[in-house]
Amino acid sequence: IHSGIPREAPGSERSSRRALRFLGSLPDVARVLDMGCGPGKQTLVLADVLQGSHITAVDINQPYLDQLQRAVDEQGLADRIKVTNASMDRLDMEPGSVDLIWAEGSAYSIGVENALRVWRPLLKPQGFLGFTDLTWLVDQRPDAAVEFWASGYAAMTDRVGNFAQLAATGYEVIDSFVLPSSDWWDDYYTPLLERVDSLEMQATQDRDLAAAIESTRLEIEIYRRYGESFGYVFYLAQRG
Repeated sequence: IHSGIPREAPGSERSSRRALRFLGSLPDVARVLDMGCGPGKQTLVLADVLQGSHITAVDINQPYLDQLQRAVDEQGLADRIKVTNASMDRLDMEPGSVDLIWAEGSAYSIGVENALRVWRPLLKPQGFLGFTDLTWLVDQRPDAAVEFWASGYAAMTDRVGNFAQLAATGYEVIDSFVLPSSDWWDDYYTPLLERVDSLEMQATQDRDLAAAIESTRLEIEIYRRYGESFGYVFYLAQRG
């Protein structure tokens, strides 16, 4: 279902650029880790904004990495972006060697607090972290949304909860902001809906595919109805 779509989570070039503006000064030749990079839309933004950077884009899904590698080659960025198939919680890298860790929509897959703990030693002293995470935005939450995300992301918390996890794992919060609704629709849900529509006929002969399509449609409907109660939040922090 997700193969070939532009993004694997809500986000946009505009939001990535906005988040980068919150960070303090990075070295002229910054070393950057893009964790769970997926097809790499944000990887290319990092390369554009941080012109002197060397970026390692990490994911375990080879088709996503192949998609990113094609873009890297087409844009002549092979000397600055290294595409790597590896688990983002088991990287063979020198401690204290990274200036910036970036993770759009990926930290939850290994648990946010776990990700923060595992990644912190890789950062240089005062190194930076930017990540997005699905977050409750209100205290009074619709029952249907709570029920849906209880099975999809049981560890989901609010901003205060994520701030607490950052503090507990040795980071100082710089700022945060909620991704706009367009970040859900433009490069994520709209192409995802087009994909599931194109697979409906095939799903009549494939129960697993049919179940995945049903789940995808339900998620989109939950966001359409109750999206004011939850959203992706960009968190910016610095190693303490």
